Amino acid sequence: MPAGRQTVERRQLGLMLRRFRDRAGKTQQQAARAIGRDTARISQVETAKGSFSLEELDALLDFYCVDEAERQTVLELGAQARKRQRGRGYTDQLPLAFERLADLQADAKAIGFYESSIVPGLAQSADYMRAVINAGDGVWWESSQEEVEGRVAFRSELQRRVLDADEPKDLSFVMAERALDEVIGSFSVLRGQVLHLLQLGERPNVAVQVLPRTVLNNPLLGGGLITLDFGSSAPRIAFVPAPYGPSTYHDQEADTVPMFHAYRRVQELALDQDASRAMLIDKLKELE
Repeated sequence: MPAGRQTVERRQLGLMLRRFRDRAGKTQQQAARAIGRDTARISQVETAKGSFSLEELDALLDFYCVDEAERQTVLELGAQARKRQRGRGYTDQLPLAFERLADLQADAKAIGFYESSIVPGLAQSADYMRAVINAGDGVWWESSQEEVEGRVAFRSELQRRVLDADEPKDLSFVMAERALDEVIGSFSVLRGQVLHLLQLGERPNVAVQVLPRTVLNNPLLGGGLITLDFGSSAPRIAFVPAPYGPSTYHDQEADTVPMFHAYRRVQELALDQDASRAMLIDKLKELE
């Protein structure tokens, strides 16, 4: 792995460390003093342009008062970030992977979401989100109301971080028409979700499109995809979500170029925003 290349692992590590530093209320200058490095080095690592030794990471985590569970994940991620060679894709198998995906989404300047049978998480209404999470309770994890509430709170906070970011992000949602037919929770919940999509589409930085079931040659048939564009600050990333187990990130152009092209294709195949809005209004009337 070329020195200084901003891989997914390095970006995840840098964003986690920045999140821990913010949580601890520390400045980069204070963090640098704590481990005997200069401020520029803290900045390099937080922007995925450098790495720390395990000893430096350990000292920094002490300074940030990071608990043992989070510490172990950071140290393992730090070891992966220093590897010189890996395969083309990166599969995140460490605990709480959804937190690191959230960090990347909060850091991106433009995000594209495609789903074939569900409304994308960042476009979910509060009731729909809770219904989706309740559907997994006792299936993907041991049944626990505490777990449900924690997941609802986390996803709600992620929506706030992304949708209400100080610098508005360019957000695009494309969902297959089938997602509007899947009743999750109840018909009332689905109706509220359709209304939420209409309201979301009124934002100037958000595009909501529906891919009709009659469309031909969908290159993402049956799958999901998230595209993350960081502008000039870092390479693009494509993320392939999975309903259970680890998901895979792609950060090399041999993969991101066709994956971003596939996302643009479903945007082209989908109804434009006005026609999508009309379909959503019709769907809302059907659910009355």
